[in-house]
Amino acid sequence: MDDKILETTLLLDFYGYLLTDKQMNIVDMYYNYDLSLGEISEQQGISRQGVYDTLKRAEKILYGYEEKLGLVKRFLMQKKSMKEIIEMIDDILGKNELNEEEIKRKLTDIKEFISGII
Repeated sequence: MDDKILETTLLLDFYGYLLTDKQMNIVDMYYNYDLSLGEISEQQGISRQGVYDTLKRAEKILYGYEEKLGLVKRFLMQKKSMKEIIEMIDDILGKNELNEEEIKRKLTDIKEFISGII
């Protein structure tokens, strides 16, 4: 999947309800349902250029919200940290020969990761 498509759909998930209904519907149809500008214009009863302008305006608004609030960036960082925590736990569970000191060190690392998230 294209990075811009993924990024825009995440932005829509986080900030979509801050758009007008019309803007949200157009962005949703374009990115989530993969409709063309022509198909959207038929469904919305507006010109293809009107769809394009609304789409670009809504994208600018979504990216502006992310620049100010950073919720998607934070979400992606937390998701990455959770994956790392899972890998650490799998490492502990997968090694039968860890001594108590190694287990304590790995659990301390996990605690630090979690503290960074919250």
